[in-house]
Amino acid sequence: MTRLTSTRLADGRELIYFDDAGSPERDPGSLTDHRELPPRADPGELRYDALSGEWVAVAAHRQGRTHLPPADQCPICPTTPANPSEIPAPDYDVVVFENRFPSLGPAVGTIPGTPAWGTAGPAYGRCEVVSFTPSHTGSFAELGETRARTVIEAWAHRTEALSALPGIQQVFPFENRGADIGVTLHHPHGQIYAYPYVTPRAASLGAAASRHFDNSKGRESLTSSILKAERQDGSRMVLEGEHFSAYVPFAARWPLEVHLVPHRQVPDLAALSGEERDELAHVYLELLKRMDALYPTPTPYISAWHQAPLDAALRPSGHLHLQLTSPRRAADKLKYLAGSEAAMGAFINDTTPESVAERLRAVASHSQRAIPEGAPA
Repeated sequence: MTRLTSTRLADGRELIYFDDAGSPERDPGSLTDHRELPPRADPGELRYDALSGEWVAVAAHRQGRTHLPPADQCPICPTTPANPSEIPAPDYDVVVFENRFPSLGPAVGTIPGTPAWGTAGPAYGRCEVVSFTPSHTGSFAELGETRARTVIEAWAHRTEALSALPGIQQVFPFENRGADIGVTLHHPHGQIYAYPYVTPRAASLGAAASRHFDNSKGRESLTSSILKAERQDGSRMVLEGEHFSAYVPFAARWPLEVHLVPHRQVPDLAALSGEERDELAHVYLELLKRMDALYPTPTPYISAWHQAPLDAALRPSGHLHLQLTSPRRAADKLKYLAGSEAAMGAFINDTTPESVAERLRAVASHSQRAIPEGAPA
């Protein structure tokens, strides 16, 4: 079992060590942050956009956050005498801690229920950083399965804990990978946002899911229906396991887009069984390896875990799934969101989903144990 150890940084932020199964007890000395840090800033501001009906976070304090520091100044490498970092320990496996420059939080609470033009308030919520490894270089795809399983345990633990905070309506684990995506740290890491509202994308997906769920009288989620159709068609399937399958969606928006879906309808990562988490560690690594194998250089991507919102009207129809997307449309070309996409939200894809799925099947990794029998190679 993954071992958890919670502590506080010098300014009061929570930090949790998630140590790999079988690792020794953590040295108590690794729990003390000896830095002198200024008090935490007050939350930013949430403003209501009456034109769209959406909330916008105003977080001007983030202008001063760390941006692509050299390795010897990395804030999420283990602490050394020359670099007292955000991680007090001289070594670790996986660490989750509250972001020093959060878009939301650190205060939590309930936002106005009937906003109008001019409505504003504290940017309630929580933003956390998830460091996947003590190594400054590399990527999630290069982790071993034991370490990937520890990260999944951290995602699940934080999903459950953050969902229980006052006012939280949605918990979103994600990873931005690569300078082309806009990362501010080279060190392999992800983030978790806990929102005090249902985000626009989640609201749109949730509305469609609720309609399907109601029309089926609660017998089938929309995501289950789509997975079934994709598996029957087969042309866009990338891999199939006992508990998870991955496919390029029929109407993919991005040049590279893969959805990874659990066969069982569960609302979030916290609801996955131990066997499902074990397979996810393998399947997710395999998927990332295939993405990187498409081109001579690592593929930039956004890995977004869509979990069911906590809204009582949307949660019953929710079905956990991963949307892995990349703007890379060729070895030396990226897709940029221009007028149609950025202004109108009307996407135009430069690749065909079927050809992308075929390429992802063709570059199946043979360095790891095989995907369960029956999966496309």
